[in-house]
Amino acid sequence: MQSEQQYIDLYNQCRDMIMQHSAAPFNAVRDEAFANFQRLGFPTKKVERYKYTDIPRLFEPDYGLNLNRLAIPVDPYEAFRCDVPNLSTSLYFVVNDSFYGKNPKGSQLLPEGVIIDSLSKVATEHPELIAKYYAKLANTADDAINALNTMLAQDGLFVYVPKGVVVDRAVQVINILRSDVDLMVNRRVLIVVEERAEIKLLFCDHAADDRHFLATQVIEAFVGDGAGLDLYCLEETHAKNVRVSNVFIDQQANSRVNHNVITLHNGITRNRTDLTFSGEGSECNLCGCVIADKEQHVDNNTLIDHKVGHCNSNELYKYVLDGKATGAFAGRVLVRHGAQKTTSQETNQNLCAAKTAHMYTQPMLEIYADDVKCAHGSTVGQLNDAALFYMQQRGISRKEARLLLEFAFINEVIDQMKLEPLRDRLHYLVEKRFRGELNKCDGCKLCH
Repeated sequence: MQSEQQYIDLYNQCRDMIMQHSAAPFNAVRDEAFANFQRLGFPTKKVERYKYTDIPRLFEPDYGLNLNRLAIPVDPYEAFRCDVPNLSTSLYFVVNDSFYGKNPKGSQLLPEGVIIDSLSKVATEHPELIAKYYAKLANTADDAINALNTMLAQDGLFVYVPKGVVVDRAVQVINILRSDVDLMVNRRVLIVVEERAEIKLLFCDHAADDRHFLATQVIEAFVGDGAGLDLYCLEETHAKNVRVSNVFIDQQANSRVNHNVITLHNGITRNRTDLTFSGEGSECNLCGCVIADKEQHVDNNTLIDHKVGHCNSNELYKYVLDGKATGAFAGRVLVRHGAQKTTSQETNQNLCAAKTAHMYTQPMLEIYADDVKCAHGSTVGQLNDAALFYMQQRGISRKEARLLLEFAFINEVIDQMKLEPLRDRLHYLVEKRFRGELNKCDGCKLCH
């Protein structure tokens, strides 16, 4: 319990301060989350869903926390201009875990009834709305990361789209890590898309300072009957950043979800995605692409739970690993009793561009229904020597040939994305990443 003890002591000493600077719906579940964290402790590699990442080691350092909610000296509107050209997004900023509002030059009025605001602010003004959804998907009783985030989180982002409203313009949220000291951030995101509503969200994670950051994030997304949610998460931080993110999505009948996770630059990243089909006739596409080198570590763990029948799921994750990078993918598709007429495809393909790179892959199907169409597959390989030789014979340098093969390999995931301008921008960023021109996020200057 060495790693856990500092957080247990912290909560016991600062509980009143944490609650004072938060809202009632947060505080209502905080003590229960703390009790669960004490009971569980951080998961070790002996826990199946955490076998590829040493979680206790990540939480050992003594990070600072901004529990007293001191103002962060940054003007994100002037310092950061992270926008995807031609995408024409509504642009918002979150600094650490504090909502900084929208960029007046990069945003337009939202449709009536749509809320994009500070989660703590909305929880104070409309506690009944937040209490209805907050901490309902992220179970603190069986996951210590959920418990830790729930007991310490004080703010975050709230996205609400009322019944029948379609937000045509994509919403872009820039998550900026900013600090003069090594810092731990506990961010919460709550997304509610009601019946027949639609929204497209792009989250971009960046680090503004050359400090060690530890960011825990819990996203809960409720997608109503006939609703649509596109959720894109792009990480461009730096080698001193540790990201531990848990995403929970619940889909009602005839809903559609596209969830894409892109890791272009990081230190250590552990992403968990749990998606549940709660209503028939629904469809989801989970995609991820990872480009890692040096000693970077990226671990994606997914669960698609087919609780009901007549739903379709498609999952595609691709990794390109170089140097001494380590990648891990563990994806489980669960088809429960009675979930007939389920269709599911799970694919994980990996390219190790160096002999020193390591990839762990574990695709899983668990099926308890007999009228289904389910398949899964995984590959780990190296660059094709014959293809490299063929390209060199035609005047392409070996270095350029390697880059072109790696780029072509990862493109399949990018091409799954529905936003064409975002696809074009990612093609550009991925090429720069392979060429070594995207070594870190420098105030997001590459994105304008």
